[in-house]
This record gives sequence, C-alpha cells and structure tokens, in this order.
Amino acid sequence: MSDLFAPHVPDELANRRPLADRLRPASLAEVSGQEHLTGEDGVLTRMIASGTLGSMIFWGPPGTGKTTVARLLSGEAGLAFEQISAIFSGVADLKKVFETARARRMNGRQTLLFVDEIHRFNRAQQDSFLPVMEDGTVILVGATTENPSFELNAALLSRARVLTFKPHDETSIEHLLSRAEAMEARPLPLDPEARASLIRMADGDGRASLTLAEEVWRAARPGEIFDTEGLARIVQRRAPVYDKGQDGHYNLISALHKSVRGSDPDAALYYLCRMFDAGEDPLFLGRRLVRMAVEDIGLADPQALVVCNAAKDAYDFLGSPEGELALAQACVYLATAPKSNGVYVAYKSAMRAAKENGSLLPPKHILNAPTKLMKGEGYGDGYRYDHDEPDAFSGQDYFPEKMGRRQFYDPPERGFEREIRKRLDWWAKLRRERNGQ
Repeated sequence: MSDLFAPHVPDELANRRPLADRLRPASLAEVSGQEHLTGEDGVLTRMIASGTLGSMIFWGPPGTGKTTVARLLSGEAGLAFEQISAIFSGVADLKKVFETARARRMNGRQTLLFVDEIHRFNRAQQDSFLPVMEDGTVILVGATTENPSFELNAALLSRARVLTFKPHDETSIEHLLSRAEAMEARPLPLDPEARASLIRMADGDGRASLTLAEEVWRAARPGEIFDTEGLARIVQRRAPVYDKGQDGHYNLISALHKSVRGSDPDAALYYLCRMFDAGEDPLFLGRRLVRMAVEDIGLADPQALVVCNAAKDAYDFLGSPEGELALAQACVYLATAPKSNGVYVAYKSAMRAAKENGSLLPPKHILNAPTKLMKGEGYGDGYRYDHDEPDAFSGQDYFPEKMGRRQFYDPPERGFEREIRKRLDWWAKLRRERNGQ
C-alpha cells in the first residue's frame, strides 16, 4: 500500500493548484499590470530602495494583485508577513496578531500585517490598528475593493498612504495568458477572435483570466480550436463587476449622468445598458432620468421632464424587457436636448438667500387685508392688478424691502430659454420705465 505522506505527493498536489496560484510572481518586478507601483520607477520600488516602508491601503478591483504585492513587499523588505481577513477575523484574532508582532519586534524584526477586505472591519476594529501603527509594532497593508474615503476611518487613513491598483488592460491580460501558455507548454485552443473575447470576459481581473483559460484547456479535445461561439458554450460569462450598493453602482450612474449632460447619446445609452445588464432596478434609472431632466435640461426644453415621466410610467405599465426601451428613448431625448442648469442654479441661489435673510415680511402692498386692522396697517395699499396694466405688467417690486431686488434666474440663450430671456429682458425694460429708472 502506498504511503499517503510520501514526499512526492505534495509535489503532485502542488501541480494541481489553480493556475493563478502557480503563476504568482516571484518578485515585484514580475508583477504585471501595476507598473506605476512596481515598475522600475514605481512607488513601491522607490520605497524598497529607500529602506523605509509606511503603512498603506491597497485600493483596487479584484484580481489586480493586491495580496501578491503585499507578500512580495514583505519579502523584499525583510519583514515578517502576517495575513488576516476582515471577513473571518475578530477582536481576539487581532489581539493575537498584535502580541505576536510585539514579541517579534522585541527580537529586532518588524511585521508587515496584511489585512484583506479591511473595509469589513467596523469603526472600533479599525481604531484598534492605530496604536500598533504609531509605535511601529506593525506596518499595516490593508486591501479593499471599496473607496477608502467612504469605508475607512479618517484616523486610519491619516496614518496610511492609499495606493490605487488598476484593472488589467488587454495588454496585461495577454501577458498573463502568454505566461500561462509557457507554463503549460501548450497554446490556448482559441482562434484570435475567441482569445480577444476571453480577454474581454476577464473584465480587468487577472485571476479571472487565468481561471477562464483553465476552463478552456479542460474542455478542449485533442486538436480542437474554439471560436467565439464555442468559447461562449464552455465558459459562463462572468457577471459584470458591479455592486448596486457600492462603487460600481455610483461610478456607472455618474458616467450616465455626465454623458447625458455632455450631449453624448451613444455613451449615455452604453452606460444605461451597462446598468440594465448588471441588474439595476429600471425604476431607479427612471427616477435618475427625471432628475437629469430638471437639473441639466430644465426650461431649455420643458418637454424633457414630460418625456421622462412618461418613460417611467411606460416602464411601470409594460414591465421588463419591453419597458426598458421607453427609458432608452428618454435617455436619448435628454442627451440630444439643449442643456441648461439655469433653474437649478437659480433654485440653489434662492434657497441660500432664503436661509440667510430669515423671516422678512413681504412688502405690504402684495399682502391681502381680510380685516379692518390689517387694512389699517397698510396691507394691500398700492397694489396694482397686473391684468389691468398695459402689457399685463405692473413692474411693482415683490421682494421684502429690507432685502432689495435680487436676480436668481439667468436663462442662457439656448433652446426654449431664448424666448424666456427675451420676455425677461422686455419686462426688465418696462420695470425700469414704470419705476422712473
């Protein structure tokens, strides 16, 4: 009977490790896709050369090498490496790690503590890192896929440098696939179009690209070459990198809004469809389109709000997938409409004035006087009924006397607001004439 613990067994098991694990770089110089950090003139390369490391937060999407870089960094800096995950660790685990690091420091060796998913720790747990960072017990390297500005304590961020990891581009993914082919001593059984499709499926995730490559090799029969359709049959397309409650959500809605504001219907449609494809609630998108209509189009095209409300109601009536077309139509309408934030700016300015000037009484001539007392106080005196005036315009002042006349709304000469501006300019001229100015 063979010995299960014979030395050759671990080697066999090692060969069965995932391809991504077997292809891990052996040095920072071998890291692909993060040249701004690990290249010859990269931030981390310079830190290593200086002989001093500070605490850092690695921020970037999955599969960009955050864990690998942290491990290599500790090796090249001669530091002990400790790794924990915020998903599986609690206060007791942190205390144990800190005690080990203190003992190690007493013996003259510092510890690089890598905390994966550090944003999962609550505020109190994040605060527990502060003393050991300050006294040099550990050099903290936290990894997160979420925006550190929103997810990490200000105190923690003030003691750590945020380094951004970029998604792998096509060149970087191609480099990883070439390394995998060299390790496997066989080419990927894909035609050029299918290979390009696999790279797109990876969606900037290096680990995912290697996992997909493994699936292709497992599925291929001897001599078989897959085209794009064949690849789609054997590889399940990865879900878009998108979390409706996190950065992906806010990044895409921001891109959609700014594409509409920038009058680019093609880009706007693309981001709208990205969000549809990711499973976003279409009614949420309908509400956002309504917001764009009042913020970025306004009275330059008063129909924009009507169109967006109709599209929202159409989706509510039709449901999915037919209703999405109504939202797409509204999206294109907004992107191609004349743009104005005149009402939006006027509203903010008027709101600021309302808060700054307190409870000023309107001028008495525009106040009703339903009682003798109020009539005696001058309420309603001198009011001129505009419909009885020439051009149906009296030119009276309606602002509180202590505040003086203000202008909040300044319509641009675009779209329907050209006509509004002509009207306002005409009334301003009449007001000056009728008030002897």
